[in-house]
Amino acid sequence: MNTATQNLEKDHVHILRLIDVMEHITQIEDPEINHLEDIVGIIRNFADGLHHAKEETIFFPLLAERGFSSTQGPVAVMLHEHEEGRNYVKGMAENISLFKSGSKQALIEVFRNMNGYAVLLRNHIAKENNILFKMADNVLSESDHINLLERFAETDENHVNTDSSNDYPLQIQSLVSHYNL
Repeated sequence: MNTATQNLEKDHVHILRLIDVMEHITQIEDPEINHLEDIVGIIRNFADGLHHAKEETIFFPLLAERGFSSTQGPVAVMLHEHEEGRNYVKGMAENISLFKSGSKQALIEVFRNMNGYAVLLRNHIAKENNILFKMADNVLSESDHINLLERFAETDENHVNTDSSNDYPLQIQSLVSHYNL
């Protein structure tokens, strides 16, 4: 049986590939600005806008119904780290704008925020995959997983339209291929 936690782990695979790209770009002296903007867009629309939305609006509330606290413990930590990630992305976006306006110092801040996000998300994903999802699988029933998967599918469907630019795994793969990663 396919599970809700496996669905979320599949998203993590793509997010980790994007982090590989980010870490690579931070080693480039003169990065392509459009790639920096693409990364921010993918994070905001896919990692946060879709993946974290599935967790925050569907998965975590069900875990709360099954006894997990949203104010302490693993779910609370995940929610806090989602906010930390949003702050890094905000820092990336603001400094990309400054960099485009001619501030060379802003690129250092873009990279600092990218590296901070990368470290945060690598650790965050490891905690979800190896701790929280295993705990969740111990308390969620087969019908819970089926319900979650249906709701995830609805969320995916409502998030994606006919515009191919919403194919986030394809966008990530394009960046991976561009940088030969």
